[in-house]
Parts: sequence; structure tokens; C-alpha cells
Amino acid sequence: MNTLLLIEDDHRLANMVSEYLQQSGFTVQHAANGLDGLKVLQSTAPALVLLDLMLPDIDGLEVCKRIRALPGALAQTPVLMLTAKGDPMDRIVGLELGADDYLPKPFEPRELLARIRAVLRRHAPGEATEATHQTLKFGSLELDRDARSVSVRGDVCDLTAYQFDLLWVLAERAGRVLSRDQIMEAVRGRELEAFDRSIDVHMGRIRAAIEEDAKAPKRILTVRGVGYVFAKQQD
Repeated sequence: MNTLLLIEDDHRLANMVSEYLQQSGFTVQHAANGLDGLKVLQSTAPALVLLDLMLPDIDGLEVCKRIRALPGALAQTPVLMLTAKGDPMDRIVGLELGADDYLPKPFEPRELLARIRAVLRRHAPGEATEATHQTLKFGSLELDRDARSVSVRGDVCDLTAYQFDLLWVLAERAGRVLSRDQIMEAVRGRELEAFDRSIDVHMGRIRAAIEEDAKAPKRILTVRGVGYVFAKQQD
């Protein structure tokens, strides 16, 4: 499926982006405000949502929050948030609410296209077979790569596609200290942001999902001045 939903109130920008993405093989649905965007999302089930932060009715943060509260697969729809340059706190909050990525305005259309493709690759389900099915288990924590799911004591954790990939990279290399650069290089499609500190926000989100106490983590440990390590200890 190659349908994208663009929620953007700037009609000139929306037309420019839609035309560029359509030339790149996507079908683009456009909504000029958040509430209309949520209606279109539920009726078309797009592959990805391009979500402007500043909207005339409810802002992009609220839209993202409502998307993640939708029933079934709609809640897992990838969200790429478009933010005003110089608003790092909004980006952090957006990531904490479940956005998969963000892109500051103004942006180059080619970078937008690259980000879209990267998010879609991360979100694409793998073809599960008995021979290739991969799971990792550490005590009560279990990761299923083909189902792209994480559970603790049987309860499924709420993670975005990118957050799952970050956790998988760490868990697959349990006990090994990885720098932020090494982690992002291992997560396909993130080469554009080799020094993106938003990884710390994502790690906080992952900890909140899998740790008993996110403020005193026992699984994902920070190695000051280096990066992160996934601890091997059992529950």
C-alpha cells in the first residue's frame, strides 16, 4: 500500500509536497486540519501519516495522541511529524507520544522522501517462516522479530516501529556497549541523522515500556559518554 495522509493547513506547501510525492509513486490524501485528518485516517488506513505540528483546530501532538489511541492496526500507523525549526521540545514531546520520526521545516523534498521510505521500511512486516522466525527472550521480556512485538510477562508493550528496531539492535547484541552512532547505523534507514540525539528520547520511551522502574533501569543501561548496553541478567 502506498497511500500517504498529509495533515497540513498550509495549502501551498501541501500542494507542493503532494505533487512531489505523487511523482515518486505515492497516492496522497490531504486534510487541512487535525479532526478532518483523523476522519480520513480511519476511512483510508494510509501507510503513513505526515503530520504538521501547528494546525488550526487541534495541534499535531493531540492528533498523534489520538492516533495511538485508535483501535486495532490504525493505532500503529507510522507518523512522521513536521515541526517548526527551533522547537526541540515539541519534537521530544512528539516522539514521546509515539511519532516515528520528525522533520524540521523548511525541508528539502528529497529528504522528506528519504525519511518516508525509511519509516515504511522499518514498519514493513517481515515474511515469517519456520526457518527464519526469530525471537529473543530475557527472563520475562520477549521480542518477536517477525511479529515485531515486545512483551513483558505476556503483556504486549506499546512501541513504535523505530523503537522496536532500536530495542532489537541492543538485545541482539546483549552485553555489548554500543555508541549512538553504532545503534543508528544498525537501524536501517537512519544514516541521514548520524548525530541525532532524539535516540535518547526513544530510549526513554522503550524503558517506560519494558522496565519495572524506568528511572532505575535494569535492562537498558546508559554508559556515560559512550552510549547504551542491554544487560543480560535474568528476572
